[in-house]
Formats: sequence, C-alpha cells, structure tokens
Amino acid sequence: MTLNTSPSRSPATGYDGTDATELLLRSQQLAEAFARDAARRDLERIPPRAEIRALADAGLLAARIPAAYGGPEVPVPEFARILINIARGDANIAQAASPVFANLEKIRIYGTEAQKRHYYGLVLDGALLTGNAAAEKGGKHLGDFSTVIRPDGDGFVLIGAKSYSTGTLYADYTLVTAITEQGGRAAAMVPTDRAGVTIIDDWDGMGQRATASGSAVFDGVRLVASEVIFIPDYGRRRTYEGGFAQLLHSAIDAGIAWAAIEEGMQQARTASRPLPEARVKRGTDDPYVLHTAGRIVIEARAAELLTLRGAEFLDLAIRAFYQGTPEANRLLAEASVAVAEAKYATSEASLHVAEMIYRLGGASATSRAVNLDRHWRNARTHTTHDPVDWKARVVGDYALNGTWPAINTKV
Repeated sequence: MTLNTSPSRSPATGYDGTDATELLLRSQQLAEAFARDAARRDLERIPPRAEIRALADAGLLAARIPAAYGGPEVPVPEFARILINIARGDANIAQAASPVFANLEKIRIYGTEAQKRHYYGLVLDGALLTGNAAAEKGGKHLGDFSTVIRPDGDGFVLIGAKSYSTGTLYADYTLVTAITEQGGRAAAMVPTDRAGVTIIDDWDGMGQRATASGSAVFDGVRLVASEVIFIPDYGRRRTYEGGFAQLLHSAIDAGIAWAAIEEGMQQARTASRPLPEARVKRGTDDPYVLHTAGRIVIEARAAELLTLRGAEFLDLAIRAFYQGTPEANRLLAEASVAVAEAKYATSEASLHVAEMIYRLGGASATSRAVNLDRHWRNARTHTTHDPVDWKARVVGDYALNGTWPAINTKV
C-alpha cells in the first residue's frame, strides 16, 4: 500500500538550532504578543492558527526533541518554564499546542528508530504534530477502547471516534490511541487530511474555548505500517509518559494563575476605587487589596515552584530511564509523586487566584469588555481533566505507606 505521508499544508519554518536560553526568551516574547488579543479571541472564539504557527516557526514546538536527532533537547525544568510562559500569554494556545510535546515523548518511548527520525524531522521542519485523539467517544470503561487498528493488506486500517481531540483542528498530524484486534495497545500518527478523517468543531466548553477540543471520526482510515506505533508492554513497564503529560497540565494551570494576576492587578491600578473607610487615595493602597494581592502572588508562586520541582524530578528520572540505571523505577515513581503534588497545587491555585482577582478590581473587573472571567473559566475547564483528589491520594499513599503510583498514563 502506498500513501502520501506528507501533510498537504506545507510547513513554514521550524527549529533553527537555537539553545534552551534563546527558546525561553522567545516564549516570553510570544507570550506578550499572545496576551494582547487573548481576551478578544476568547470572546469571539477566534482560532489561534497564526499563533500556533508562530510557536512552530520559533522552534518552540521542537523544544524536547533529543539532540541525537537534531533537536535542542531542552531540559524539563526549562521546558516547563517555556510552557508556563505560553499559557501566561494565552492558555488556549498553550493547550492547543501542547499535544505535540506528549506525542514526541510517546514516539521517543515507544517508536522505532525510523519513526523517531521521520517524525522528529517533520517537527524540526515546522510541521504541526499538535493533534491528540485519545478520549473515546461515549467514554472509556476500565481501559476498553472502541477505536481499533486492523491489518489491511501490507498496512492497516483505523476505525473509531474520539472526543476532546485537542489541537487536531489546527494540526497536520494527530496521534490516535487505539487497540489492535488482539487487544494490545497502539497509537497511530494520522495525517489530518487523510481520507476517512473527519474533524468536527463541536467543542462547546465554557472555558478553553479556542483549543479545538472537538470530536474526530476515523472511518476506515488507511495507514502504512510506519504510521503505527505498537505498545506491547503497556501497563507492565514503568515509564514517564503519564508524569510528563501531567506536568503539561500543571504548567498550563500555573500560567493561567499568573495571567489572572497580571490582568487583575492591571485592572486594580487603572480602575479600582478605594473605600472611604480605607482613608487612602488609591484603591491599590487599600490594606485589604494589598493583602489579597500578596496572598494570590504567594499562591501562584508556590504552585509554580512545585511545578518546577516536579520538572526537576522528572528530568532526573527521564535520564535514568534512558540510561537503564538500577534506580530508574524508583526515580520514575518519585517523579510521578512530585508531579502529582504540582498538579494539585496548580489546580487549586489557578481556580482560587482567578476568583480572588475581583477583590482587586472591584465591580469594574466584572466588565464584559475586559473579560477577566475567562481566567476562571479556563482554569475550571482545564482542571477537570483529571480529578485532583486522585493526585492527593497518590501523594498521601506514598507519604504514609511508601506505595509507588500505579503504572498507568495518569500519574
């Protein structure tokens, strides 16, 4: 079977050989640009196509590609800072683009050498592997999938439907999780313009409105063998896949908290009025406004530092994983716990901070024009991905009983 495996949308530019320091600077610059129109994009549900293209052109989507394959291999702590910056600019953009990072790590863990060279090369050249299609349409029970990959001549055929296919509407390729006819796990890197692929823009969440988290249908999509990644040891070998995915969510939530603080404080500086009882001339001198400002900064800072701490644990564990050192499993378990702590903290901080900013700006902060409520809506929507009570349970079981997290893709 011969199929066109290149995207029909020609990529522009990609990674240009810059290092982690330069990529971090670029993420800050782009975040500032993204923030300028973030409120309007949310209000009007404007797809951030140009912004995601800008991330690719700046080389940021290639941040974690290993040096052995021509990438910058940005260490996980610096990478977490990059993603926090992007989410600080616009959490929609960060979430819509973030599947590429999970996809590339999945390829690194499970892919063949040929698959690594091929897909890393595509991203380095600027292609968008930003699609993710993992959540089964109609739900998933105890790991059972309805999406299946079946042999078809010298290739395969993909059949199924997915919900919450984040980023797929903007992507050249989407990673689709499935089972084989024998019941094993697999993933397919599917060009989004392939016959049989239907991407439906039906995401109607109250927050993260422009993440393209709609449905996707795969109706007899033909695949060549190199597009299928088999995962024969799923659930039996401890990896960092789940911890890395949770770190992405933590970084996005941390970015939401900082975005809310920045805009809430700007609203306080420009529009708040002091109560007469405060006996001050400016709202920003009200002692209770100052108390609120300090409290939410401390919460956001603590959550961010826990995220960076989790990233440091994860970076150490990933190196041990690929070196095959004897302590790799222990380090992977410890990293999962550290990231679970970060996920709990960032979930709580993003929600609380996004609610508390109204104590800074007062009634003027509720104006539809400034759209400050998008921060709470983004946080509330994004933090429902994984119930944080399960994160606390994992942390508690490890602290009390020394129990390692289960081998799965969530912690």
